[in-house]
Amino acid sequence: MGGISIWQLLIVALIIVLLFGTKKLRSMGGDLGSAVKGFKKALSDDDEAKNKADADFEQKSLADKKEAAEPQKNPKDKEQV
Repeated sequence: MGGISIWQLLIVALIIVLLFGTKKLRSMGGDLGSAVKGFKKALSDDDEAKNKADADFEQKSLADKKEAAEPQKNPKDKEQV
């Protein structure tokens, strides 16, 4: 008894068409459709971006980083006293 019947929905739809007109409703529907399509595309692009690596970096251990930070000691570079 508390639900909305099909007749009530048709009356509401008729009032909306009379207020806005068919051209305005058609353009609003097209805008809404393109917005939803763009949103879905952005979501799929975001998923693809997560699957790709950002760069070709290799993970190094702390010991490797220390070795790379220390300058190489060459006997030729030493000053002779």
